[in-house]
Amino acid sequence: MSDALPSPATRWIPPRGDVLLAAGLLLSGILSSWLGLVAGFYQGEAAGLGTALVYSVALSAPLAFRRRFPTLCLVIVAAVFYAGGSLRVSDLYVGQIALFIAFYGVGAWVRDRRRAVVIRALVTVGMFVWLLATLYLDTADPDPDGPSMAGAFSPFAAYALIQILVNMAFFAGAWYMGDRAYASALQRGALEERTAELEREREVTAAQAVALDRVRIARELHDVVAHHVSAMGVQAGAARAVIEKDPDAARTALAGVETSARSALHELRQLLETLRTPDGGSTEGSTLSVEDLHDLVAYADENGLPTTYAVIGDPRPLPDVVQVNLYRIAQEALTNARRHAGPDARADVRLRFERDGVELEITNTGRVATPMRPGLGLVGMRERAAASGGTLEAGPRVRGGFRVRVHVPLPPAPPAAPRDDAAVTTGAIR
Repeated sequence: MSDALPSPATRWIPPRGDVLLAAGLLLSGILSSWLGLVAGFYQGEAAGLGTALVYSVALSAPLAFRRRFPTLCLVIVAAVFYAGGSLRVSDLYVGQIALFIAFYGVGAWVRDRRRAVVIRALVTVGMFVWLLATLYLDTADPDPDGPSMAGAFSPFAAYALIQILVNMAFFAGAWYMGDRAYASALQRGALEERTAELEREREVTAAQAVALDRVRIARELHDVVAHHVSAMGVQAGAARAVIEKDPDAARTALAGVETSARSALHELRQLLETLRTPDGGSTEGSTLSVEDLHDLVAYADENGLPTTYAVIGDPRPLPDVVQVNLYRIAQEALTNARRHAGPDARADVRLRFERDGVELEITNTGRVATPMRPGLGLVGMRERAAASGGTLEAGPRVRGGFRVRVHVPLPPAPPAAPRDDAAVTTGAIR
């Protein structure tokens, strides 16, 4: 079973790049051995071309599987390299390159880091033991044509020191580069995983945004349609009751139905225009505000629900979202009062500006619909209050009727200048 770090190349068929690398090293090994033999390396002790060919094949073939079996590749390449040096194969460079690549592969692709350290340490120790043994044999049986051993720091000592330092740099560099490649692979894998996770989160967030947008659209449609259809129902009922006795009153009521229908279509058109605007804004000034509460109260008063409106405290600027939600809460509360409170009900709307927030209260007299079951209207009002960062209280009053109160906290307002009239109040709108 493979011990390599997972990669696109973890399959039995080696990657094309590794096959080309092994083929290149094979040709280079054969050429290097032949040139070394011609140049007279090892003089008469050099191995023949047949041995050099076997050496080159055994040295380069494992590198085609260096990603799949990096540990086995290093063991084979190191053994072949030692054998080639012992048999006096006249290649002095390609074997070192192959050993470097195999050594690097263990550091770069072995998942078990302890195994990677152990196998590289064993190969390094084996290399130095072999090198020291070779140097010792050279001192025991010196070559007359080799470096002189005479002097405190003889040419042979310099040659031995060069061999040791070069091999130390060789293995240290391969070790460091392999570990760096492994760390980079881990970082790249973590980055790819994080990118995939962010993509999944983006898809989830987009789905949530779509769902929230659908909820908002449904809430707006509910508020608009319920408000105007309720008024149209009251007006149509009044027209039916008096159509024979008082045709003029019936025509007036039917005109109110027409006005309500036009208002509903206008608000729906504004809502659609808001949704179609790329930046989410609206056209033709369709954004509602608390200043429109006066018209809302007038509309309720004209359609069978006598309503008063009062503004208490010093008005202050409010966020657009808060203004829209307060308007829709008042609209829903008045619609419910007109539908459920009875023909003799009256309503009162109070908007209070406090130092640390704003409060809207809608109360009405008359009966309370039973059984008390929270419908879409109350749910929508609570959602709007929560979306504005506020709280909503809704329930029957002790002395009859129903009360809806929403409080939205705001940053404290600066102290106002003293004034005599602490409140601005309007009377009944009839």
